[in-house]
Amino acid sequence: MTAKFITAKEAANIIKDRDTVAIDAFISFCLADDILGEIEARFVREGRPRDLSVVNVAGIGGDGKDRGINHFAHEGLIRRFLCSNLSLANKMYPLIMDGSIPCFMIPQGVLSHMMRAIASGKPGVITQVGMKTFVDPRNDGGSINDTARACGDKPVELISLKGTDHLFYPAFPIDVTIIKGTKADRQGNISLEKEAMHLEQLEMATAARNTGGIVMVQVDEIVENGEIHPQMVTVPATLVDYVILGTPGNTGQHFIDGMPPVVPSWCGDEKIQLAEIKSLPLNPQKVICRRGVLEFTKNAFINLGIGVPMEVSNVLNEEGLIKSVSASIESGVMGGVPAPGIATGAAYNPDAILKQPDMFDFYDGGGIDFACLGAAEMDACGNVNVSRFAGKVPGPGGFINITQGAKNICFMGTFTAGKSDIRIENGEIHIVKDGPHIKFKKNVAHITFSGDYSREKGRQKILYITERAVFQLLPEGFTLIEIAPGADLEKDVLAKMEFRPHITHDLKQMDGRLFRPEAMGIKL
Repeated sequence: MTAKFITAKEAANIIKDRDTVAIDAFISFCLADDILGEIEARFVREGRPRDLSVVNVAGIGGDGKDRGINHFAHEGLIRRFLCSNLSLANKMYPLIMDGSIPCFMIPQGVLSHMMRAIASGKPGVITQVGMKTFVDPRNDGGSINDTARACGDKPVELISLKGTDHLFYPAFPIDVTIIKGTKADRQGNISLEKEAMHLEQLEMATAARNTGGIVMVQVDEIVENGEIHPQMVTVPATLVDYVILGTPGNTGQHFIDGMPPVVPSWCGDEKIQLAEIKSLPLNPQKVICRRGVLEFTKNAFINLGIGVPMEVSNVLNEEGLIKSVSASIESGVMGGVPAPGIATGAAYNPDAILKQPDMFDFYDGGGIDFACLGAAEMDACGNVNVSRFAGKVPGPGGFINITQGAKNICFMGTFTAGKSDIRIENGEIHIVKDGPHIKFKKNVAHITFSGDYSREKGRQKILYITERAVFQLLPEGFTLIEIAPGADLEKDVLAKMEFRPHITHDLKQMDGRLFRPEAMGIKL
């Protein structure tokens, strides 16, 4: 079979009202933004296509302004939205929060595996991922707004297998798949050699083909037949209906301001000297990351989440330990130094770039030794919220898969939120001005990690690490185990919590090396 080569505008005209459209990307990576932009332009111009059911696995906010899923922020364009994350989807927030668009969120790994299930004709995904979180039907069932609750759709069901509760996420047919590649040959074979990650392009394309849908692929370059090595073909031409050559402003690896269109180190084309990566200044975030590294063991397989935890790799590099552990990102990237900020998902000098569903296989099966993840809210039960707070619904992304499969978890974040002045001086912490917002709540607003479920399983070590105190989830409950030098227990810790934690009888002071400017000399 040979794909048809068309423009993005022609591609947008093919999509029909009420189609189910699956879109692949990871924030601004692997993003077919020409096609998405033309869908928006057609809707503004003609009011078509409308009432789409849109599915995306990871967050595809692009640049937080006009790219990615922001193109779909028009009332009437979407009738149902299923995703795991809304990172940088700033234009979508108002429509979701006011109920204009029914929105459901389920774990990123489940959605990634769903593409495989649809492709192979399975009824859906059966797993325990999501149990006792907001995804569980006994809680919100993944519904993000009242419109979703009222529409009657159920993206997840509670079932029992051999007397044990599981969650069943039903499969669904896909009418249109939209993905991005690096090159297409004249037949329509697709390669990804310049992409920073390989997601579920193959699974998503196969899912559409096997349920009667069509596959659209935006690429950066069109080459002659035979110029792509067979081992570099990720999506074969037999699965591709339409190829769209991206415009100059919408090609390359990513849409990150100030970066070249392709960062060779991210796709494995070159190795940079890790000494080029600057060390962090001594601040509360560095203290937190250092304390997390103290938990690691040599040769551990680790995962680093968005936000403060991303800087753990910087501490490992500064301590000369970056090769002593194997870092990973749910995007499928293994090894190297994870890229920070909006570039999360990529890594400098990766050892391997797997497909995202393959990485989640390993995560769900318990492959993570240590996970370092952010925390917006924590409560007395040890629950953690990262999915809905402060008027936004960023969603769980891969957080639920990671936290339910990891052997050891370090939840990381500053003790309070908001503008503050907290200094690390002379080996102590000095809280000149504290953040105005309390993060340790009596009850979290959204359960993204269930402390009760973790304790039921009884096989995880859970720490909550801040710059001034460290807590652990123990059988007796949420327990304070360490306090920073210079911090006052009553004034700086307990008074800034909505609940009183258990306090271990041998409360320790946090390691003094955490608060010194020189490297710690950590030995794993």
